[in-house]
Amino acid sequence: MKKLLSQIIKFGLVGFLCFFIDYGIMVFLTEVAGVHYLLSSGISFTVSVIVNYVLSLTYVFETEKGNRIKEFIIFVVLSVIGLGINQVLMWFCVDILGIFYMISKIGATAVVMVYNFITRKKILEVRH
Repeated sequence: MKKLLSQIIKFGLVGFLCFFIDYGIMVFLTEVAGVHYLLSSGISFTVSVIVNYVLSLTYVFETEKGNRIKEFIIFVVLSVIGLGINQVLMWFCVDILGIFYMISKIGATAVVMVYNFITRKKILEVRH
């Protein structure tokens, strides 16, 4: 139980950092560069996933050291599903519910963060 709590805290810290990367890039691309919010959200999500991959496998999850290619492919597949969840939630909240995109991103990120922790722990972590 102590190990799980430690992992959740580490995952939260990594997620917190990656959220600011994701959110900052999205706002910059949308507000400064004039990119549509769905495209900027997808780009920012992708950048944060790469940072999250490196940090998660370095500090959060205990994974096998041998097959990084397989591990990365699994991480990418899970992340693409997370991106799909993010994009659907962003579209629904902004275009259907009329919620400002910056606020919608916070809710979408919370949902995807829970999905990410559960799937990455179940699929990527080495079982002892």
